[in-house]
Amino acid sequence: MSEQQTTAWDDEATNAAVRGEASVVGDRAEGGRTETGTSRGRKRGARIASVVAVAAVVLLALAAALTPSLLPIGSVLEWDTKSVAASVIFAASYLALALGRVPGLSIDRAGIALVGACLMVASGALPLDDAYKAIDFNTITLLLGMMIVVANLRLSGFFALANAWVARRARRPVVLLIAITAIAGVFSAFLVNDAICLVLAPLVLELTLGTGRKPMPYLLALAMGSNIGSTATITGNPQNIMIGSFSQIPYARFAAVLAPVAAVGLALTVALIVVAHRSEFASGVKLAEPTSDIRANRVLAWRAVLATGVLVALFFAGQPPAKVAIVIGGLLLLTRRVKSERIYAEIDWSLLLMFVGLFIIVAGAQHVLLTRDVVAAVGRLHLDQVPILAGVTAALSNLVSNVPAVLVIKPFVEPLRNHDTAWLTIAMASTLAGNFTILGSIANLIVVQKAAQRGVNISFWDYFRVGAPLTLLTLVIGTLWLWH
Repeated sequence: MSEQQTTAWDDEATNAAVRGEASVVGDRAEGGRTETGTSRGRKRGARIASVVAVAAVVLLALAAALTPSLLPIGSVLEWDTKSVAASVIFAASYLALALGRVPGLSIDRAGIALVGACLMVASGALPLDDAYKAIDFNTITLLLGMMIVVANLRLSGFFALANAWVARRARRPVVLLIAITAIAGVFSAFLVNDAICLVLAPLVLELTLGTGRKPMPYLLALAMGSNIGSTATITGNPQNIMIGSFSQIPYARFAAVLAPVAAVGLALTVALIVVAHRSEFASGVKLAEPTSDIRANRVLAWRAVLATGVLVALFFAGQPPAKVAIVIGGLLLLTRRVKSERIYAEIDWSLLLMFVGLFIIVAGAQHVLLTRDVVAAVGRLHLDQVPILAGVTAALSNLVSNVPAVLVIKPFVEPLRNHDTAWLTIAMASTLAGNFTILGSIANLIVVQKAAQRGVNISFWDYFRVGAPLTLLTLVIGTLWLWH
């Protein structure tokens, strides 16, 4: 899920891509004007305030850790100190994760999650043994196995071959749009959408620029189609992987329920992009023949494709996804043609680290803060109603991102009457909500970042005018489908 050790969580590059600006050291030229002293002063003040806030959170965690040694064991003040510390650590961690950075510090989301987890343990909100137990190793194992499979597909040149196959046959702009949307959706359903966007974005840019087309609508199709397609299965995206582990819903049943929603969503994606970019698709002009050379090892490509086919077949046969993914991934390392180090370089280790940290942060907050009164208060929101649960999940996913949102909602699913429907609703809403804005999912940011590297700027509005109506329509369709 990474490319040359560059991860989806490279926030500086991502933010620069979203703004369409270039970051420079010292004074920053914006629109031909040098940044003023007042502006620099405000930014410096924000950085100082941020560092002070971080120091305060750390000191609070340490104070909570020292309280038991100063007070009688089991005293009310000791418990209150832990509660306050857990609340502040949880809130500060989620705020920083939502922003994707901490002003004044060079730390990414993975580092934020790790620090938050460490502070939960240090404060005493969660004992170290319980922190180990909080980590869902099924999720980590499944993600790791899928990353190895995707790495083999990419390094073998399979995606380049698929790209060339599409280029030779999609001779009209609208046909090319349909092909990119379908490929993004189908591949993302089985191979994790973030990885698919990381691999396909450069290929789509090369294809569209090489055939003389405007890349933007096709890049939007890649990002949005990838998000929607990933709704269909447990292995479509990180939050679905977690939900599959939490809910134990069989792979085939998960796909049978949500694949129709994904299929309708992909059709809507094509329709809305065509309407928003009429000038690109109105003419019946034929695409120019691409001229790029294809570098692929066909033996490795067939080997990786065969392994992927076996993987998917075993998923539908009811085998545990984590077990299947890691076994297939491990067997793919047995080759003379690709050094293992090249496979390891493709794995997004920071994403795995972020998951570990998030599991511990949420477990710490749940251990100290999730009282019966809190559960009862949330229960009064009627989360057992599909429309309400879908709305809460979608809103929370856009506030703190979909993976943290799923972890926050998890403790409140247990009291609900129909667990499977609740988890399927959360999977549907948290994934489809990612299309609302350019910041809604990591897949979006990957595409935007890759586009900016080739001089193609996708602004917030460029994305929003298609993504917002697409999100609302697909959420309504998905909600009605699960509510019937």
